[in-house]
Formats: sequence, C-alpha cells, structure tokens
Amino acid sequence: MRIVSEFPRQVIEEETWITLADGCRLAARIWRPADAERDPVPAILEYLPYRKRDLTALRDAQTHPYWAGHGYAGVRVDIRGSGESDGVLTDEYLQQELDDGVEILRWLGEQPWCTGDVGMVGISWGGFNGLQIAALQPPELKAVITLCSTDDRYADDIHHMGGCLLGDNLSWASTMFDGNACPPDPALVGERWREMWLERLDGSGLWLATWLEHQRRDAYWKHGSVCEDFSRIQCPVYAISGWADGYCNAVFRLLDGLEVPRKGLVGPWAHKYPHLGVPGPAIGFLQESLRWWDQWLKGKETGIMDEPMLRVWMQDSVPPSARYDSRPGRWVSEPSWPSQRITAQAFRLTSGHDLLPEAAEAPAMQPADDVPLTIRSPLSVGLYAGKWCSYNAPPDLPHDQRDEDGGSLIFQTARLEEAIEICGQPEVELDIEADQPVAMVALRLSDIAEDDKATRVSYGLLNLTHRDSDEFPGALEPGKRYRVRVKLKHIAQQFAAGHAIRLSLSTSYWPLAWPAPEPVKLTIHPAASRLLLPCRTPQPEEEAALPDFGEPEGAPALARTLIQPSQEEWRVIRDLANDRTTLEVINDEGSYRLDDIDLTIAVRVTERYSYAYGNYDSLSGWTEWKRTFRRGDWQVHTVTRTLMTSNAESFRLRATLDAYEGEARIFAKTWDEEIPRDLV
Repeated sequence: MRIVSEFPRQVIEEETWITLADGCRLAARIWRPADAERDPVPAILEYLPYRKRDLTALRDAQTHPYWAGHGYAGVRVDIRGSGESDGVLTDEYLQQELDDGVEILRWLGEQPWCTGDVGMVGISWGGFNGLQIAALQPPELKAVITLCSTDDRYADDIHHMGGCLLGDNLSWASTMFDGNACPPDPALVGERWREMWLERLDGSGLWLATWLEHQRRDAYWKHGSVCEDFSRIQCPVYAISGWADGYCNAVFRLLDGLEVPRKGLVGPWAHKYPHLGVPGPAIGFLQESLRWWDQWLKGKETGIMDEPMLRVWMQDSVPPSARYDSRPGRWVSEPSWPSQRITAQAFRLTSGHDLLPEAAEAPAMQPADDVPLTIRSPLSVGLYAGKWCSYNAPPDLPHDQRDEDGGSLIFQTARLEEAIEICGQPEVELDIEADQPVAMVALRLSDIAEDDKATRVSYGLLNLTHRDSDEFPGALEPGKRYRVRVKLKHIAQQFAAGHAIRLSLSTSYWPLAWPAPEPVKLTIHPAASRLLLPCRTPQPEEEAALPDFGEPEGAPALARTLIQPSQEEWRVIRDLANDRTTLEVINDEGSYRLDDIDLTIAVRVTERYSYAYGNYDSLSGWTEWKRTFRRGDWQVHTVTRTLMTSNAESFRLRATLDAYEGEARIFAKTWDEEIPRDLV
C-alpha cells in the first residue's frame, strides 16, 4: 500500500459522544478537515459493533483520515452495547440499531461542520446496516457503499445456505460471544467501565440459541432483508465483494433488484476491504470510493456512472491451495446486469459420469446414459472445503478436490479444445430421490488441470426439504422422484484449453454445513439432470479500455508494537485408533500494543469440528476464545467456550463465559439448551 501523508485539507481527529433521544450515549470517533466549520463537508458514517477504540483502530486509521483529507468527515460509531457506547447488544440488526442509525444521521446532518449530506460505508455488519438504514429512507443519507454484505439474511448469510445450517453459524456466534464480553475502555468511560461491563456480560445472551430457534425463513430473518422490498432503497448503492468472500451473490441480486443508480464490483478477494484485499491484486479502493462520494455527496461529475455497471475479476486457472497471495486474471465488465451477453450452456449428466454439451451436433441420449446412479457420502466429504466466509487467514480456502471426490458422484467433460469463460451463477437441475425424509445435496464445480489436480470454482447446497420454499419446507417422501434446481455461487472463471470441467455431488459437506439427521442415499436420474453454465464471450477491446483502479493507498498506519507474533493452523486429524476425525482451526493473533493509547491486546481462537466414523449422533463443533486487554495495572481477561452437538431430533448447546479482572474471576455464566431440529 502506498502511504499518503499529505492531503488537500488538514485533518483533525476527535473522540466524542452522540446522545440519543432516550439518553443513550454512543461513542464516536470523527476525522474531519480542520476548517470544516468554515467550509462544511459531507460525512461518511461507518457504524459497527467491532470497537473503534481498539479492534478496528488499525484499519480505521488508514481509511477515515484519507477521506477527511479529501474533504469529508469520516465517522466511526460503536453500536449501542459495543465498545464505549452505552447499553447491551443482544442480537444483530435489531430495529433499535437501525433506529439509532437514523438518529446518528440526523445528528451528523445538524453539525456545523457538515453540509447535511451523509454517506454510509461498511464491510460485513456495516454493509448490512447501510442497506437496512437506506431502506428506512432517512433524508440525510444520500449514497451507500456496501461491502461483503447481503440483501437476504436467510438465503445468503453466514447462518444458512440453500436451507442448510452452516458451520460458520457456530463460528460467527462464537465471534460475537467473545466480542460482547469485551469491556469498555476506562480511559474513555471512567469508573463506569466495570458496571457497564458486568451489565453486558449478564445481558447479551447466547445468540447461537436464538438463531437456532429459526431454522426456516420466517419473520425473524425477513427483518433486515432488503430483498423483501428493493423499492424501499431510494439512494445510489455501490455493492462490492470478492470471489473468496461468502457474500459475492448479493452484488448481482442488488444490481438486478434495485432501480436506483448502482454499481457492482467483485474482485478475487476474501472478506476484506479491496485496498487490503487478499488474494490479490488489491486495488485503489479509497480512490474509487472518492469518485463515488464526490458524485453523490458533492454533486461533482466524476464519470463513474458513465462506466460499466459491473466490473469483475475474471480468474484464470490455478492449482488448488488453501491460501493464495494473488489470483491471476483480468478485469472484465458488463454494461448492465443481468447481461444480455451471457448465455446458459447446458451439459447433460450421463450414467457413464460424463458431462456432455447439449448442442445440435451432440449425440443422442442412449438408454445406457440413463441408468440411475446412487451415492451415500461419508462424513469426511467437506473436510477440505474451507470456510463459507473466507478471510484467507488462517488458510481457509478449499484445497484439492480429489480428496473430496472419493465420496462423491462425479461427472466430467472431455478435455476442452478451447477455453471456456463463465460469468454469473452456475445452476444444476437434478432428477433426484432420497431414502430419508430429510436430506441435503452438495454440488461442487471444479477446474481439472492437465495433471488432474482439482480446483474448486464454485459450489452450492440444497436442503431438499426446502426444494420449493425456505419458508414452508416439506419432508421428502422416500423413493419419490423430485425435480430440483440448485444454484451455485456466482463466479467469473476461465477454464483453460486442455482442462476439464467436473461436477461433484455428495450427500454431506461437513463441517461447512451441518449434515442431515441420518445417513442418506440419493439416487440421481441422469437423463433429466443437467449443468447450466453462464458462458461469456471475451471482449478484448472493451476490456483494454477499462480505467485502471490504481494501486492501493491509505493514510499513515497507526503505531503498533508487536509483542508476540501470530500463529495460524488448519489441521485435519484422522485418529484411526479411535476412528475419529477432527478439523482443528487455530488462529492465535498473538499480542500487540496500540502505542497511542498504551493498550495491549491478545486473542487466541481454537475451533474443533469432529465426528466418529459413520456415527451421525457424534457430530460436534467446539469453539474457544481467550482475550486479554491490559494497560498498566489494569488487566481484564475473558474466556468463552461453546459446544454444539446433535442427534436425529435436536441440537444441543452448552456454553460458558468467564471474565476476570486481574487474577480474580468476577463473572461466570453457563448455558445448556436443547433445540428441536426443524427439517434440517
């Protein structure tokens, strides 16, 4: 990243409080031009529960001062119940959070240094609430940049995929279990810090239990899902994600569903801001964002809306790896979305495990091509799947799919005589039957290199009880044939000449998704089953004319002293003596000191997902977070642990929360809950 230390306007920084109508004080950090009261500026709000004082301080320091130096007020606000803000946070995207956001916008618009025009920006949580608050139509909000977020909290969030319960649901719940246990900083809130901390420890609750009580698309998930009524959003939206991120699908739905001025951008990145993006190449996102803000908050004609609606990174073939520093490829664009230039190419499945292109010259289907095929996958399929939402650290991307394909049905094309390029959402139509009333199907699209290494390109899941509806699922009738369509994740990928395309099908994908209650045998009828690929013709002249994003830029980094380096591990452990398999993930961030506030932070995360061979009642997911804050004689330490198990009838959750001040444990709480399975 190129560090920019000289800006058109001098920047000042302040910590302040925003007092809401009910008396609640929200903690805010604001960077703005020193002369903004004489020459007011628009504001850019990032509104998160991730603690501006410490946990996002390093990132914020390179982003918000950059905007401020170019004539904006960069504003970071801790959501009620997080960081130094008053209150207790009891769930994500509550109506209280959104109403508070509307009040924050009003407060910003009234400040003497603000023109009254405000934009919202955010990655993940901040990307969600930017869209959700836009749907409330506050008059101050003039534009949004939403990154790595979703318009649909049930169908396409970290909790569920295709009606299947995601393993990341547990992982994410554990992240917030830890975050909600963090204390406010006494340096800002004074002696109130202990009272505020104890209130949070006792009141925040076990979010995982709440989420598991809603296993289908009900009113709980519809709240905050802006796809329920896209017309509620009346301001321009720039939607951004990455192919390695869990949220890339939402960019395409927002472009299709919104009617306001809008743009979409998808790079090769994981769950990161694009100027910090990995896998690379990272881009000059802050420069790109200024063009957007100048257009919609200052009324300047920047030309950004004259460019194509959608730009994506067309990925080239690479060997499989759990981590990439960069992904080779090129930027391509589409003038609008859906694009009239992308056409579906169908490949039919055969009993001989071929993928045959459907074309006029293709050979006719033979009776031998429609012999039913069956699959009953071992629980090991999915151990090399990586995470639903990748951060590319620890190494959490999918590895060689040959390790998964032994427990799957596979269908493969002949070696390609010329390259095929796809851009959009692959789909699979299946004629299928199951021998159990609850079953799932996992589908993986892979690029097979000339040396037979298999790199996963996209994948999709479907809980077959959700074949017709996520809101009103229905049990399967064993032995009955069903026609289902499974949507895979959007992708832009070139399959090189000499490579092959493989479709793999399994009955489980653990621990990326929680398996069905019982082992399942699926029967596939190939004659009525096919793969649909969104094929795109390259446009070399158009691509050559695309403007360059420039190299990443940012304001000077915050001073940090490394005390203990980080450690990242991702292990698959096969204990043959006890016939037990475990995926162990360790993310030890070590410890470091934020020099400007003399605060030392340490955190270590361990996750274990395990099962005994063939025993569906043995599945377990266990997480542990250990976090420490220290300044001088002041030290607090928290430990949160969550264990999730299941049997055919229910999920069981056991969790503990322990908090220490110095060496003394000052708080302890336990949970033990059983929640019935609801066709999951």
